[in-house]
Amino acid sequence: MKSSVVSIVVVSWNSAAVLPGLLETLADGMAGTDWQFVLADNASADDSVAVVRAALPDARIVQTGRNAGYAAAINAAVAEVRPEGPVLVLNPDIRLRPGFGKALLAGLEAEPGTGIAAPRLLGADGSVTPTLRREPSLPRAVGEAVLGNIRAGRFPLLGEIVTDPDAYTRPTRADWSTGAALLVSAECAAACGPWDESFFLYSEETEYQLRARDRGFATRLVPGAVAVHLEGESEVSPRLWTLVVLNKVRLYRRRHGRMPSALFRLALLVREVSRGWLVGHERSRVAARALVRPIGPVGGLG
Repeated sequence: MKSSVVSIVVVSWNSAAVLPGLLETLADGMAGTDWQFVLADNASADDSVAVVRAALPDARIVQTGRNAGYAAAINAAVAEVRPEGPVLVLNPDIRLRPGFGKALLAGLEAEPGTGIAAPRLLGADGSVTPTLRREPSLPRAVGEAVLGNIRAGRFPLLGEIVTDPDAYTRPTRADWSTGAALLVSAECAAACGPWDESFFLYSEETEYQLRARDRGFATRLVPGAVAVHLEGESEVSPRLWTLVVLNKVRLYRRRHGRMPSALFRLALLVREVSRGWLVGHERSRVAARALVRPIGPVGGLG
């Protein structure tokens, strides 16, 4: 196993309430590895920075000076630290299980061509979270609109979410994995360059991993590396859900022609309309209204 130092990059924006839980699990979670901790703080108005400084006096603190978004904060941290080894990107609401880091490093190096290692994530209730994804496509957008995300995920051609339980018990290659916890090799990071800052939040991890795949670096699940993820606001917040949907359209538009992109957007609109007015989800009603307006080139909500 390589002896390179792992740079743990955590992006915070008013994350003082959840950071202690992560910091408390670092010692056991990263046991047997060399690591440094880097907090990329997006102008938090709370005690995020103070919490980290109190727990880890040697931590590197990178201040972006604004709410710059996830990708921009990661880039700022990497530019400041200039890591020579792999970079472990973690959400502040991740809690590492013992042996996490050592297992994830071993998984990154076990399969030639692996550039990004993803751990097995559990929910707060201990159930496995389906984090693996297939590349967004028109048939999958239609399948999810008709069948719903989970049922469509049973069929590789019709769903983006990998729902097969067996896929989370073995080293499974995926087009991408959710960005709450990812270990990126130094070679992959050098080949891909910075994360795309035009995605303020959501789809930045999709774009990065598809770009890595285009350059010959696979994303692979390491089931022996386990962490708990306390789910974020995208499940309940109409504003954030709208950003999820709009950025899916933006990313698809970058990789496909005008007509397929228009059909992809229509499929998402059908999905959000059905969920918003037939099922009664307010977040989908907000997203549907946003989809019928022109979508700008950047990741904000304007």
